[in-house]
Amino acid sequence: MSTEPAPAGASASGDEVRQVTVHEYVGGDAFFAELTERFYAGVATDPLLRPMYPDDLTDSKRYLAGFLIQFWGGSGAYSEERGHPRLRMRHFPFRIGDDEAAAWFRHMSAAVDAMGLDDVARPVLLEYFERAANAMINVEQPGAS
Repeated sequence: MSTEPAPAGASASGDEVRQVTVHEYVGGDAFFAELTERFYAGVATDPLLRPMYPDDLTDSKRYLAGFLIQFWGGSGAYSEERGHPRLRMRHFPFRIGDDEAAAWFRHMSAAVDAMGLDDVARPVLLEYFERAANAMINVEQPGAS
């Protein structure tokens, strides 16, 4: 799997082989829309994360789903609407430490697990989401050097 479509190739047997994007592999836009809904169901009840979001989560859900669709190889509509993702810049106004990153990842991993992915897609998504959560940390933790 890749996040970018790859040109068709040929296998050793001469059959045509085509790499698919993660977006295609998991089922397209509908997968990421459902993943986003599941993720926000957890965030909506999280006392640490909920205050970081607006009262109405509609736009937050739309932005996350659009970003994920684009990132994993689907439509570029997110960037057409919002410009370059600039994830660190967009999250900078919020205090994100180890606890916030861990809470975010906990809700995203639960959402991924609830989607019933196979052993190919699940680790790919979880590895990315763990890196993304940690990349958003913008406050030094007590005792960090």
